Amino acid sequence: MTPASARIRLLIIDDSQVVRIGLRTLLGMEPSLEIVGEAANVAEGVAAAAQLKPDVVLLDIRLPDGSGVDACRQILQQPHEARVLFLTSVLDDGIIDEAIRDVAAGLSALDPVITTRVMQLAKAGGGQRDPLAQLSVQEKRVLSLIAEGCTNKEAAARLNLSDKTVKNYLSTVFGKLHVSHRAQAAVIYAQQEQKKGL
Repeated sequence: MTPASARIRLLIIDDSQVVRIGLRTLLGMEPSLEIVGEAANVAEGVAAAAQLKPDVVLLDIRLPDGSGVDACRQILQQPHEARVLFLTSVLDDGIIDEAIRDVAAGLSALDPVITTRVMQLAKAGGGQRDPLAQLSVQEKRVLSLIAEGCTNKEAAARLNLSDKTVKNYLSTVFGKLHVSHRAQAAVIYAQQEQKKGL
């Protein structure tokens, strides 16, 4: 087990709730990482970075109130030392060129491999209109807690169930949603919640 003091503190800045949940679920399973916060735009992200002082910022290049490159520059001007990792599925030569210049200057990093993986998670389960309709009320409760980033043990405690019961519910949920990972199920849940909010 990684000591808490040695864990890498992450801040996620992305305007897509689905991508944020996918990242939180995917990275939350890694004991050496700690997600300390999330933000949906440049202003929130810069403020969160100043307050939370993360080691690494996972940053979308396109945000609703400006460029991720601008956010990166503002974050790197703050007194604490943070590394910035750009996540994007956008192939815009101008933005990429600007980001590459920043990388060459030692300002940030661009990782298309992680971006591709997250976007695959974000697209999981897109076939049915409401894939959650086939889940029981209790299965939905369990899945909602997993989407929040709870471990099986934490979900069990909140629902007053045993760890084994939660594991069994998740196994059934995975089968019904045709997924094999917690992150995929969490992203499907987030997608459906987003549709309800529209």
